[in-house]
Amino acid sequence: MSKPSVALLYPGDRAMRDRSDPAESRFAALFEAFASAGVTAAAAVYNDDFSDEVETQLRDCGVVLAWCNPIESGRRRDHLDAMLRRVADSGVVVSAHPQTILKLGTKDVLVDTRDLPFGSDVRRIDSLQQLAQELPERLRRGARVLKQYRGHSGIGVWRVAQADGVREPARLRVRHAQRGSDEALMDLPSLLAKLAPYFEPANGGHMIDQAWQPRLVEGMVRAYLVEDRVEGFGQQSVNALYPGKPGEPAPQPGSRIYHAADLPQFQYLKERLETEWVELLRARVGLSREQLPLLWDRDFMLGEALAGGAERYVLCDQRQQRVAVSAVRHRAAGVGRATPSRANLIPSLRPFTPAGCPRSSPPASTWRSRRG
Repeated sequence: MSKPSVALLYPGDRAMRDRSDPAESRFAALFEAFASAGVTAAAAVYNDDFSDEVETQLRDCGVVLAWCNPIESGRRRDHLDAMLRRVADSGVVVSAHPQTILKLGTKDVLVDTRDLPFGSDVRRIDSLQQLAQELPERLRRGARVLKQYRGHSGIGVWRVAQADGVREPARLRVRHAQRGSDEALMDLPSLLAKLAPYFEPANGGHMIDQAWQPRLVEGMVRAYLVEDRVEGFGQQSVNALYPGKPGEPAPQPGSRIYHAADLPQFQYLKERLETEWVELLRARVGLSREQLPLLWDRDFMLGEALAGGAERYVLCDQRQQRVAVSAVRHRAAGVGRATPSRANLIPSLRPFTPAGCPRSSPPASTWRSRRG
């Protein structure tokens, strides 16, 4: 049997690893696509409890594509990151490399890029004392979104606003972005107590404070990239912090609708990313083009329109190796049967909208494509 060219690393338990059955994973379509492209791919089910075993497996591959949240089953990925660094040092291509994740995949990137065309009003908060001193004044100007240093699925992301009819921010409306969360009324000391764990050193020691974007109600768009090229979009009309109507609970997040990269209303965003924004981002955080993730995505909200009516997109979040597997197309062109290099693997990583994925065009009044 030939050695695997690509290993897909994802979390699981001992029983899952013993089976190592691609068909039972959420990456089944990805394995099938690699097979059709003539690339041998193997499941690398990971858990800290048997990390040495996984490391031995990865060292025998050419490329490792790693999918693992910052926290899995209550465990941080520190042990995994250390292992992936060793594997990369041995000559295996690892994407996304832990160092790349630290530069691109934490909420700090919102601070690093706040003065770039897709940036926004963002502050870094290094202590509860700083938050207590600065938040009330910022809330007088509008709602804020407080984000933990590193997380996923809305965990540790909080929208905070002054309660209606209250001049001083003694009573706050607070909502967690984690699915199923309801808005709550609380005072500032209660909020500080709730956010205190995020300021512990083990959790990054700080938070990011971003201005609320009122046009979030118009939806959010996710751009899927292969290195520095946009290969698809995902649109979500009702997202995690979508506000409810007065007296009613907020609606739960809806499905993400996938689109090909040539969707007309997103061509301005695609052009900006490919001709300017990815390069600006890469240079700002100090990464070479070769250090960009093979697969990654960026979430954008709509900001205030620019002079001349051009649409303005505001960076909300950034993920490494989180491209939706159900929206990934793999082409055989340029992919050899031998262990692939980073360069000749790329043509097989192209997002698309498969049968069975939600797909539709948004109303003409939403996500207009406007150029300056």
